[in-house]
Amino acid sequence: MDQTATRSHRPTSRIVALDHLRGAAVLGILIANLPGFALPVAAYFSPAAWGGTGPADITAWAFTYVFVEGKMRGLFAALFGASMLLVIDRADARGGNGAALHLRRMATLFVIGCAHLYFVWSGDILSLYALVGCVALLFSAAPLRLLLFAAAACLMLALANGLAVAGLGAVVERVFGRSVPADLAREIAAMRGGWRANVTWRWREEAGPFTAFLANGPETLAYMLLGMAGLRSGFLTGAWPRRRYVMIAAAALLTTLPIFALIAAHTIARDFDAHIVVLASFVVAPLLRPVTVMGYAALLLLTVRDGRVAAAGRVALSNYLACSLAFTALFYGWGSGQFARWDRAALYLLLVPAWAAMLLWPQWWLARFTHGPAEWLWRCAARGTWIPLRRATCERDAN
Repeated sequence: MDQTATRSHRPTSRIVALDHLRGAAVLGILIANLPGFALPVAAYFSPAAWGGTGPADITAWAFTYVFVEGKMRGLFAALFGASMLLVIDRADARGGNGAALHLRRMATLFVIGCAHLYFVWSGDILSLYALVGCVALLFSAAPLRLLLFAAAACLMLALANGLAVAGLGAVVERVFGRSVPADLAREIAAMRGGWRANVTWRWREEAGPFTAFLANGPETLAYMLLGMAGLRSGFLTGAWPRRRYVMIAAAALLTTLPIFALIAAHTIARDFDAHIVVLASFVVAPLLRPVTVMGYAALLLLTVRDGRVAAAGRVALSNYLACSLAFTALFYGWGSGQFARWDRAALYLLLVPAWAAMLLWPQWWLARFTHGPAEWLWRCAARGTWIPLRRATCERDAN
């Protein structure tokens, strides 16, 4: 598809396909995040650290690793890159400065992300996206081939990062293996403590946004660049023939998912040896995940409709932050204090009420208001002006 034509004919209304993909991604991210809310950090990658090692728990881990881990996050990052281009292009088309608006949005998102990271939950991705989004701006006018080449280069950097992590020796076992009982006990005590104890732990023990940028930035940037390429080519907007999406979904998923299943089986057979866990999640996976993400996107684009999933995508930031507040209230000491008390498999029973909530409220809200609450606050802060929220006073805005 001609790139110039794609850029000059972008619609000014919302693109339902992007909303639908974003809604599916934020629903899928919750599957991966549940162990992060409820269990010690080491248990996110390894059931051997905490959360039970019964058949149901191992199956839950394997399902998450094969179908979800890193893949929904990758799709979300790709959509972030696509939306970034839309914001810049539409601001420029109105006679504004799209790059300046984007940087203000990233600065505001960084503040929101840091508040989320330190005051709510250590699994924040918003501050990382803000930092990577600033780098992605350098590619906002890049042609399609350069975007794809740069994404491939970023994936090679991610692979190098994974190999570096694999060579950390004793640190690997401590962070990705069974961990040290004393470390687990300290983390559990902090998370079951009050809000001040939670914040103190995160400030002292968890990686900050700049460390996360160095560790996860290359892979995240790769997905953003792929998302920009997906928008430019029309892939992410559903502009390609349906038959092509079917072929891409089948080829991508039938190729990569069986490989992930074999890796999961090998990891289980090796009793979650920490070095195998690192190789599985940080060395092999970054090379396979982009293909899986493309397959998921193609599959989801076959199901696009302006329904509840798309509405959830329009308020993805609000849904993401609401999940953090709800689940930290359940698991941390300032709420119900259930941290490290649930087996891994039992956690996924919470998906039913959580997904129901994430799907039910957005349509009601968006029938009355133009943005989700968090999206509205972000927009007001980034633009430095009070923007009407009620639908009676202004129209639904762009992606």
